[in-house]
Amino acid sequence: MSKKVLLLALFMLGAGTDALLASSYLFYLEAQAVAGWSSAAKKAVFFSMSREEVMQKPSLGFDYVQRFSGAAGDIAVLAVQGRLAVNSEGDKTVEPQLYNAFLKFKTRAGDIWIGHNRPKFGLSSYFDSHAQLLQPLAMNGFGFDRDWGVGVERDTAWGNAGLSLTTGSGMPLHFNGNFFLAARVSKGVLNRENYNIGFSAGYGKLLDVMGYHLVSEEPMESALAALDAAWLWNNVENRIELIAGKKGGQSTYALFWRSGLNLLEEGRLKLEVQPVVFRTMGMTQVQFSAGATYLAHPDWTLRAMYMYDKETKDSRMIFQVYTYKGIRF
Repeated sequence: MSKKVLLLALFMLGAGTDALLASSYLFYLEAQAVAGWSSAAKKAVFFSMSREEVMQKPSLGFDYVQRFSGAAGDIAVLAVQGRLAVNSEGDKTVEPQLYNAFLKFKTRAGDIWIGHNRPKFGLSSYFDSHAQLLQPLAMNGFGFDRDWGVGVERDTAWGNAGLSLTTGSGMPLHFNGNFFLAARVSKGVLNRENYNIGFSAGYGKLLDVMGYHLVSEEPMESALAALDAAWLWNNVENRIELIAGKKGGQSTYALFWRSGLNLLEEGRLKLEVQPVVFRTMGMTQVQFSAGATYLAHPDWTLRAMYMYDKETKDSRMIFQVYTYKGIRF
């Protein structure tokens, strides 16, 4: 099934359901300007990670969420989120980016989704960072921020449990014997108890991709286990992720820690530090990042990030102006 066919099926199913059930929706316009300087490239750059990755570039996009409900409450949720991003280098100057594109059904057994969503592996399975400059381990080849497939999850009084089966191709949709089976179980409700600790396991044959760029067409066998934790205390936030396993027959590991301090009224200013160490394909990389986020207006956010990569000897300073505004029709 191609990506266009899957999206068309989601929209038709959503439209058909809308004719039968009461519905409500949220629609947001999203825009961002991104620019900075790379010491390794010795020039201005207009992306936060690399030209191939989707995070972050000058872009214009939208976020659409529609809920379908009946007499007993919510029945399903349709979510579609995408951008048109500008590449400052390369042949493709404008790149369509699709993040959420899924239909989620509410059942007694749990929430069941189909489409483009977060696999149930690691910190990125519940920590949304699509607008941020600092990124979790999923953006360094340990799992996927989004992937095509199906999944089920269930919230409990003690935490959450979920299972997903996805293509293992990330942002694009490719089929070449690739797949990613992942499961996560966690304890603690972050919004209520201020902590969440999760254990994940994932196995599959994954494609090596950077954003929408396919690095290799041959799937790589991967077996990973992850321990992640989020802890909120007063105005301090901490997130930790430890991953170990094998990729392509070689041992791999990753250590991630992000600590943030919320300042000013309602936490409008956040200061963060993020050291990361990971080893993959026989190479060890060390990165250190620091960031600042300022909520200038309910619709406008200003961000800055400094990142040093020991492997490439690159010091990068990136600035972002980001807007996310709700629209009613």
